[in-house]
Amino acid sequence: MFRDRRGAGRLLARRLVQYAGRPEVVVLALPRGGVPVAYEVASALEVPLDVFVVRKLGMPGHEEFAIGAVASGGLMVRRPLLIEAYQIPDEIVGRIEARERAELARRERLYGRETGAFDVKGKTVIVVDDGLATGSTMHAAVLALRKALPARIVVAVPVGSPEACEGLRAEADEVVCLATPEHFRAVGQWYADFRQTSDDEVLELLGQARAHPAAAGELAFAGADAGGR
Repeated sequence: MFRDRRGAGRLLARRLVQYAGRPEVVVLALPRGGVPVAYEVASALEVPLDVFVVRKLGMPGHEEFAIGAVASGGLMVRRPLLIEAYQIPDEIVGRIEARERAELARRERLYGRETGAFDVKGKTVIVVDDGLATGSTMHAAVLALRKALPARIVVAVPVGSPEACEGLRAEADEVVCLATPEHFRAVGQWYADFRQTSDDEVLELLGQARAHPAAAGELAFAGADAGGR
């Protein structure tokens, strides 16, 4: 049991210490719940933090099943073999894509992300969320990020179902799941405090990370034992 998201992030950072201080490393948080976790990871490693907003293109009638994704920086990926296998008309896919692009743009404006290219080419990207249940959102994020040509994608979460963590190993270069409980039902059951992360909290943490990355890193390492598990 993790105390809260930030405590879980401090523990997760210990498993990623080999990436500390490396100029090619960037941490990307999946908002909203992934931001407090990623803030602690980026602070401890003393590397940049940003949000990576991703919207799945959900299969009609089975929205958790991604037939593609749109993401920060204009990244888009479709899974043509699935679209063809399930005979989803182009016009339906287009409507889904337009709807999710509009929501993506709204969220990016909210979180203060600049429009334009998402430059992670040649970088090591650590993608962080607060946990993986089905893993479908993280899967969509990794598929979209590949379009930006990073050198390495590392998926990092405090907790996830064994199936979700294992399934992502085929897509990411490295998967770090601190805990993979056998009797996994939901991410929230593994946190003592799993209150919803607010947009205000996201903005506050992003502001702190962008303003004082080095100082935040020193504080995070000093308080690493405070997280609890």
